[in-house]
Amino acid sequence: MVKERARILVVGGGYVGMYTALRLQRKLKAELRRGEIEITVVTPDPYMTYQPFLPEAAAGSISPRHVVVPLRRVLDHCRVVIGEATSIDHATRTATVTTLASADAGRAELLRYDELVLAPGSVARTLPLPGLAEYGIGFKTVEEAIGLRNHVIEQMDIASSTRDPAIRDAALTFVFVGGGYAGVEALGELEDMACFAARYYHNVRAEDMKWILVEASDRILPEVGAEMGRYTVTQLRRRNIQVLLGTRLESCADRVAVLSDGQRFPTRTVVWTAGVKPHPLLAATDLPLTDRGRLRCTAQLTVEGAEHAWGAGDAAAVPDVTAAEPGTLTAPNAQHAVRQARVLGDNLVHALRGEPLETYAHAYTGSVASLGLHKGVAQVYGRRLKGYPAWFMHRVYHLSRVPTVNRKARVLAEWILSGLFKREIVSLGSLEHPRAEFELAAGGKHPHDPKGSS
Repeated sequence: MVKERARILVVGGGYVGMYTALRLQRKLKAELRRGEIEITVVTPDPYMTYQPFLPEAAAGSISPRHVVVPLRRVLDHCRVVIGEATSIDHATRTATVTTLASADAGRAELLRYDELVLAPGSVARTLPLPGLAEYGIGFKTVEEAIGLRNHVIEQMDIASSTRDPAIRDAALTFVFVGGGYAGVEALGELEDMACFAARYYHNVRAEDMKWILVEASDRILPEVGAEMGRYTVTQLRRRNIQVLLGTRLESCADRVAVLSDGQRFPTRTVVWTAGVKPHPLLAATDLPLTDRGRLRCTAQLTVEGAEHAWGAGDAAAVPDVTAAEPGTLTAPNAQHAVRQARVLGDNLVHALRGEPLETYAHAYTGSVASLGLHKGVAQVYGRRLKGYPAWFMHRVYHLSRVPTVNRKARVLAEWILSGLFKREIVSLGSLEHPRAEFELAAGGKHPHDPKGSS
């Protein structure tokens, strides 16, 4: 039994936040029913995004709404607050939260708690490069994935409707910065989709498009090993994709991508996937942080030197007890986040009941990556897979990991239908500015930003 009534605050609705809250409401079902426990989840979005499916959503293989899991449906015994935690004072057990209602009123709300689970995740790690803020496109949310899909198809429309060779060349040049999972999978899926869409343009061919991957290190996809990384480079280059290793983006001002090796590419598309950094919220807390700004945690997923505080996922520096070298931290990826959330939820319940805590220990099982339809690479339990088997393994693995039976069934159904019918190549860029048409009709004034995503 729980010793006393406890208010649990979960900050973040991503992998760690959702899975921890889900674990807590399962383990504390009786206490929640008796009113001895209160679980509050603060998240800026009312859904959890399954990020490994973003490339397929961008390519049109999966509907955007099936890439996300509605939190209110799965966390039916928790209080879900849609808002942004701006600061946390753990000494007084209070969190300052800005919600949609409080933002309109011009004031923030103060939430009190007894136990804190801090899992705000990460944000894109950007550099102060000229033009990046004006022309760069991220690839971390479902909105960005669908916006990028609309943007790519719109560039093909621009190229098809102009006779200016400079505009056409810039429209058909796509630069991706970052050779990790997000960059390689997004590039592979979108290039595959664009080549298919080119069949339906009378004056745009797949050979007319330039796809460029820029990576600052000497390898891509380090998670799948050096051999699989070299194989991936070879496969991408066979598809006429330029893979530039040891190269950095220095500027994209005036719609020109300038690289460190001196190359210049006029382009209307620069996709930035060059890593992530801890959420800025961590700097607005009184909890201990590492030199890189991550939450300093123990192997039991408690925060060092802070009672009643817990952390996991991208925002937490968790010791890897399975590593040979002392001081090694677990990698900030989804594989660890999901498993850490399970242990964190169990340990929080143990702490409430006065029971000993468990130690998080998870050996790395492998990695899978998709390079487009029927193409992929994988390294699972030491075995290397290429091509169709790796792509199939990628789909099987992520189908087994996506939350809820509802989402599994919907994703599987869409994959089956996409195998029976052709891809959809429609751009719905007007969804990003839905009032543009009405503003023009009602006011007679052309909107500042037209319907198109560009």
